[in-house]
Amino acid sequence: MISISLIIISTSIFSLFRGWQENNQRINELEKTTIETELKQLKSQINPHFLFNTINNANIKVEKDPEEAYSIITKLEDLLRYQLIDTSNDKICLNNDISFLSDYLELEKTRRSRFVYTIKADEGTDDLEIFPLLFIPFVENAVKHSLTTKGESNINITFQKENDYLHFFCENSKPISPAKQKPGGLGLKNIKRRLDLLYGDSYTLDITESNEKYIVNLYLKI
Repeated sequence: MISISLIIISTSIFSLFRGWQENNQRINELEKTTIETELKQLKSQINPHFLFNTINNANIKVEKDPEEAYSIITKLEDLLRYQLIDTSNDKICLNNDISFLSDYLELEKTRRSRFVYTIKADEGTDDLEIFPLLFIPFVENAVKHSLTTKGESNINITFQKENDYLHFFCENSKPISPAKQKPGGLGLKNIKRRLDLLYGDSYTLDITESNEKYIVNLYLKI
């Protein structure tokens, strides 16, 4: 009887353990699928206001400067291709993302006569691979908040490799009278959520603001 009881108990425990294991596996798969879906949603958003302005700007220049209009459309096509197709991989080369940011800022420059920007990257960052489209929300915000009707607006961006971290620095000038915020783009809450999902505790985000500047320092473990 004791032997039979032990066999029954062992079988029951094994069945319960297997059921618990399968249930946990289903939960993990569901969480993974949910996270992947959320990441795709956070990554794939395109600022409709930016698209509208860029296309409208090209239409305005078609008659007066067709070459520049063609250049605008070509850059916009490259941006969309990169954002919708090239970033389908889990990770991409940092240089490609920097080129994407440069094209975006160049398009902004065609609309604003007093707009100056710089993008610098250390040599040590050439071969780094990162999750795609991490920096464009910060650059979008920099463009939006630097918009002014008086004086020159500036955006300065640097990428540096510091020990085991990639340091992204973005600084933009601020107008005396802040511009009215426009719809579109990824909010700070969303980009923080994406960083949490991708990096967990392996990143640091510090944002400071003064009367004249808005500064973002982002450190990513590489």
